[in-house]
Amino acid sequence: MSDEVRATGLDPARDHSRVSHLPQAGEGEGAGPRSGYEGGRGSARYPSHEGKAQDEPAPSAPVRREFRADSSALGTDLYGPTYAALDLGTNNCRLLVARATHDGFRVIDAFSRIIRLGEGITASGRLGEPAIGRAIEVLGICRDKMRNRGVTRSRLIATEACRLAENGGDFLNRVREDVGIELEVVDRETEALLAATGCTPLVDPDAEGAILFDIGGGSSEIARLATPKACRRGPPEPAIQGWTSLPLGVVTLAERHGGITVTREIFEAMVAEAASHIAPFARDHTPHAPTMHLLGTSGTVTTIAGVHLGLRRYDRRRVDGCWLKDDEVTAVMERLLAMSYDERVCNACIGAERADLVLAGCAILEAIRRAFPSGRLRVADRGLREGMLVQMMRADGVWREAGVS
Repeated sequence: MSDEVRATGLDPARDHSRVSHLPQAGEGEGAGPRSGYEGGRGSARYPSHEGKAQDEPAPSAPVRREFRADSSALGTDLYGPTYAALDLGTNNCRLLVARATHDGFRVIDAFSRIIRLGEGITASGRLGEPAIGRAIEVLGICRDKMRNRGVTRSRLIATEACRLAENGGDFLNRVREDVGIELEVVDRETEALLAATGCTPLVDPDAEGAILFDIGGGSSEIARLATPKACRRGPPEPAIQGWTSLPLGVVTLAERHGGITVTREIFEAMVAEAASHIAPFARDHTPHAPTMHLLGTSGTVTTIAGVHLGLRRYDRRRVDGCWLKDDEVTAVMERLLAMSYDERVCNACIGAERADLVLAGCAILEAIRRAFPSGRLRVADRGLREGMLVQMMRADGVWREAGVS
């Protein structure tokens, strides 16, 4: 069995010790004004000076976005400190700021920007200077949002691009010096666990588990999940029966095969490459369970859902948790394959930033569908960030403090 395939479950408590508390303003000796907050690895240091790149200032009203174990119960009271979770991936930089409710959490600020940090890394093995510049600017926006929201507990991670790049360490040092935050480069096992933690509430409780997949920019994770047991303290914990990580994502696959003009032959070549990495895991974990379903989290599956729903503008409330039948997924893929690059650019759910990547993502999804046939797919507009928030809140006991027993 290769290093990329694991047949055993993951320990949900594995990374709790690596999550750092950020001190409150005025904590510690000499409780006068402080120039910044110092945190450990994967935490933030908020300078006192005002950062630049304020093109998306924090909104004055909370972002109404609930993450609950039971979607029928709306938690209105907020508990505990303000948390932040940041995911710097190969393609995107995403931030969530949230506070706990009685059975989940409410997002009070959110940010996402495509930066293509891993652009060209397949050929050069290095992070390019333009990509580093984009990342530095966007991380500055995230730093300011965390400071403005009074975040005192955070986890800030980087994934495949920083794992692979020869100059990944230099990039982390530059982020520390220029932005004042410390990124934690996580391994693929941690990435799979976080995705599972974030998405587990969407596993159908009446099904025989799910095949979860997260199609990233530089890597893609797949996990077999058992049906989770109900949890009386916050969202349910993932029951991972096996996982694998594929060393390819939408950016790396599109760079190798091309993403602007994608013929049927090019598409099938991408499917075949993805399938070759999936096959060892599929041999051991193809379910013999008719009610098991697919559960996908990525820009690929949310784009497919948006196109299927005919959205004129992407709407997370309609996409997160929606179900697609197998033939509906096929129909959308056929539509996307028939589109020209310009038509993909003009589609409201794709746009210029994803037009050259969406078919590479569809190819990975198609390989997953062929390896794990299922009549239905549930779409998750959630993942690593939500997983980090749940882990931190559970480790802090906020749901116990909220009176949930």
